[in-house]
This record gives sequence, C-alpha cells and structure tokens, in this order.
Amino acid sequence: MVGEPVIGDVFGELIRDAYAVATGIGPRPMVGGRLPRPVIEVIERDDGLINGAPAAHYLDPPQAWQPYDHRAVDRVRGRTLDIGVGGGRIALHLQERGVPVTGLDTSLGALRVSRHRGVRELVHGTIDEHVADGRRYDTFLLLGNNLGLIEGRDRAPGFLAALAALARPGAQVIAHGTDPYGTTDPLHTGYHELNRRRGRLGGQLRLRLRYRQLGTEWFDYLVCSVDELTGLLHGSPWRLTDVDTLDAPYYLATLTLAG
Repeated sequence: MVGEPVIGDVFGELIRDAYAVATGIGPRPMVGGRLPRPVIEVIERDDGLINGAPAAHYLDPPQAWQPYDHRAVDRVRGRTLDIGVGGGRIALHLQERGVPVTGLDTSLGALRVSRHRGVRELVHGTIDEHVADGRRYDTFLLLGNNLGLIEGRDRAPGFLAALAALARPGAQVIAHGTDPYGTTDPLHTGYHELNRRRGRLGGQLRLRLRYRQLGTEWFDYLVCSVDELTGLLHGSPWRLTDVDTLDAPYYLATLTLAG
C-alpha cells in the first residue's frame, strides 16, 4: 500500500545509524556520504498521535544517565538478564563492574551493535523463547521504561510466568515504569478514557515504531500506575517489595519471587 512502511527491524536500523553517527563506524551510504543528525525514532500511536525522539540515548554512557538508572544498577546482584538490551548501555556498565550479564533482545540489528560495543553474552529472542535455553538468573532488568513489555492484562500472566521459569530462588525484577495519570493534556487523558471504554488499562499504548521507510507491526506497550502494577501481579509468582518514586512520574519497582 502506498504510504505504508515496509515491515522490518526498525530498532536495529536506527540503533545502527545512531552508532554510526556517534562513532563514524559503518555509516549507511547516502548522498554526500552523511547520515542525518540526529537519528530520530518516530513513535506512532493508534489514535494518530506521532512523537519523535533522538535515538542517541540508547548508547548513553553512565555519566549521561538519569539518576534512577544508577539506583537501578546499584540493586543488581548475581547473574543478570538485561531484557531489551538495545545498544548495550546497561550491560556494558555491569560487565565493567564484574557482573555476569546476558543481554536479550528481539532486534538482530541492536544485538549486532551491542556485540560490536563489547557485550559478551547476547541472546536473540523473546522471554518465552529464552525459557527453553535452560539458563537461570538472580536479577532481571526492565530498564528504559521496559516495564511496558508486560503489555497489558492479557499478556501479563504469561510474561511473569516466563520470568519465574528463568529465575533462581529469591530472584528479583528491577523495572522502570512511568505513571501516566499526572497529565492534564487532553490528547492523553482522552486516550486513557478511550482505552477504558475498550476494556484496556488507561495507559495501555498501541504503538508502532517508524524509521526511514521501515515500520514495525502494531504492538501493545504498557504505561501503568503502581496500583495497576500491583493488580497485574496478583496470582503471579512475584510480589512488589519496593517502589522508588524519587523521580516521579518515573518509578523503579522491585519484584521478588515468592517462596
């Protein structure tokens, strides 16, 4: 269809180009031999709202991180799975600290960048697929707002069960989330109400990513309050044991494996 994007590895392509802009390594051939600066990730919501953000933050060194990222990595213990490793910023830092860390991502392009930057252990796939590999972890990281990978009520039980299947006794999940309900912007409050009428959580986003001529399939990504997260954990093997709200509306939630 004319005007529709080609489905592809959007995240991998934009991470690759952001890395090329930052380092001069592996630039895409273009007129004049230059890449656009900055590389912009386009996020399209299913009500037509479009936002864009520079992709360079996926490669940020620790000195450019937000305070909650530092507090999150300080809580890490034992063998760690960095879920949605992206450009490897968290995994590289943990490696330097001597933490045994594995990066997991569904984007082959992002994994190639992470490997080139020095991340030693990488896995391509979803959480569910990784269960079959037989590995076990003490800490799971869902940083960069990746609590959103829970998606919503329907996906939450399966996602949490897969984490439990990968967990050692006493394992923890450290997740970065955002409470969406402090806004008064009618674009967002109206979307929350639309979601509720559709039987969804208010902050359950239906998105696709765009970069150049590529797009992803539409997918769900959850932005939820702490109370909503507590409800999603009900009946799962996980318990909410700590909430850090020092940078509200952002928060760090620590989940601990029951028993």
